[in-house]
Amino acid sequence: MIGSRKLGFISGSFLLLTLLWCDTALGRASQKQQPQKDQEETQEEVKVEALPSPLPDHTEKVEDHHEKNNPSLEEQPSHSKCLHCCDSGNPMYQPMPMPMPMPQINITILKGEKGDRGERGLQGKYGKTGSIGARGHVGPKGQKGTMGAPGDRCKNHYAAFSVGRKKPLHSNDYYQTLIFDMEFVNLYSHFNMFTGKFYCYVPGIYFFSLNVHTWNQKETYLHIMKNDAEVVILYAQVSDRSIMQSQSLMLELQEQDEVWVRLFKGERENAIFSDEFDTYITFNGYLIKHNAEP
Repeated sequence: MIGSRKLGFISGSFLLLTLLWCDTALGRASQKQQPQKDQEETQEEVKVEALPSPLPDHTEKVEDHHEKNNPSLEEQPSHSKCLHCCDSGNPMYQPMPMPMPMPQINITILKGEKGDRGERGLQGKYGKTGSIGARGHVGPKGQKGTMGAPGDRCKNHYAAFSVGRKKPLHSNDYYQTLIFDMEFVNLYSHFNMFTGKFYCYVPGIYFFSLNVHTWNQKETYLHIMKNDAEVVILYAQVSDRSIMQSQSLMLELQEQDEVWVRLFKGERENAIFSDEFDTYITFNGYLIKHNAEP
């Protein structure tokens, strides 16, 4: 009877040590297995309560006597130090280290003063050529320019003009340039219709002629001018009948010389006649010989 009780006591002690070791192993598990741990602890409490109560002192003496007479019990390792073969002594699950927060630097504190402007860099590559835009509107027509300088002297040179006037002209308090409104011939536009003057671009000897129609009961008084000098006069006295009068001459001109007709001012009443139906006033000129010719 005592031997069976002692055997039951040893079995209960071995079971208790096993539960304690399981309790230690369960403590190493993660917090996710906390519900299982609580359940095992509840089972441990039930098993401990089911064990038989310890025997009186007589039982303890028998146990001590058994331990003294059984030396093999002392050589057995303690069950509390039992470990799994795969247990290295370290926790099975180690928590991941938390990342260290990166230090934040306030750039506005470290910002210095504005530096000097650097040198200009190299020019970059040209971009692609864009598409051609729409054609713009046609601008206003410009004024006609003057004739350019003559060409090579080895070529033939020409200069000629013939112009007319359809409006009569009366004298005034000042000299008047005779302006012509008809253009018969104007080679290379050497005669300017706006100013009423012939401009010499080809130096040489020229022939000029002036034809006018007098006015009844009025004097006719005109000059053919070279630059600002009077060269020849065309004159007709007062008469009851109007007649055609003419004047002609040859002049040697240099480049940029001007030849034109001037009506005398109003100290002496004079006039020339013409109308819209017929042309009574003409002025002509042409080059006879170029200066470079032998």
